[in-house]
Amino acid sequence: MMKKYLLIIALLIGGLTTQSQVLITLLLGDKLNSDGLEFGLEGGVNWTNISGMETQKFAQKWNLGFYFDIRLKNQWSLSTGTLVKSNFGVDKLTDNDMNALGATIYVNNDGEAIEGDYGQKVNAFMVPLLIRYKFKNHMYVEAGPQFSLMYKSWVELNADVDGRDAIFKEYNKEKINKVDAGAMVGIGYKLLKGTGWTFGAKYYYGFVDLFKDISNTKNSSIHLMLQIPIGAGEKAQKKKEDKKQKKAAKKNNG
Repeated sequence: MMKKYLLIIALLIGGLTTQSQVLITLLLGDKLNSDGLEFGLEGGVNWTNISGMETQKFAQKWNLGFYFDIRLKNQWSLSTGTLVKSNFGVDKLTDNDMNALGATIYVNNDGEAIEGDYGQKVNAFMVPLLIRYKFKNHMYVEAGPQFSLMYKSWVELNADVDGRDAIFKEYNKEKINKVDAGAMVGIGYKLLKGTGWTFGAKYYYGFVDLFKDISNTKNSSIHLMLQIPIGAGEKAQKKKEDKKQKKAAKKNNG
């Protein structure tokens, strides 16, 4: 219980609790876990790109959300959930990219372009629906679709203006398609003989153009992720202890 409250405090300090779903995960996760369902927190780092742009510089962002691992039959399960803090985008837009986006190139008082890096940023909710096959050595592979809802989009300039770091944002949500869909594949490993944390990597490629008026602008991303089951370990330990007690009671009665 103490570990749970410390984790909540850490998230508050980090400013991540703007997403109420994450707090629900932390507070109610142990009640949602069962023999047929694992529920917990997912986080990690995400490198994203947009095809069809002149720049190919990946943007790096952090992900945070919750997951469900729904057991199906034998070694098969359905891995799903929602990344509530996640992003698409690309860094270091070129002048041609900026012109294609119709974005502003900022200038100083002398009419000279302000030096800095432009990037396209997109905030999204991401929902994967992956069929996962678990091997007996606790490795797994998974594949399936992912659907995303883009709710905020902007071109961002990070620059040094008169010796001060400056960020300029020009929102362009009206230029993007709000819904994205594509395919995802992944691989990973579950610790503690299949009852602990899960480490994994995923690759995603979108089938929908990000920009309404620019063809072949597909989202893609590489995820490195960590899944932490909430309360599942405690339940597994309790189940193990109950089993020992029943075995001991049976032996004594015998």
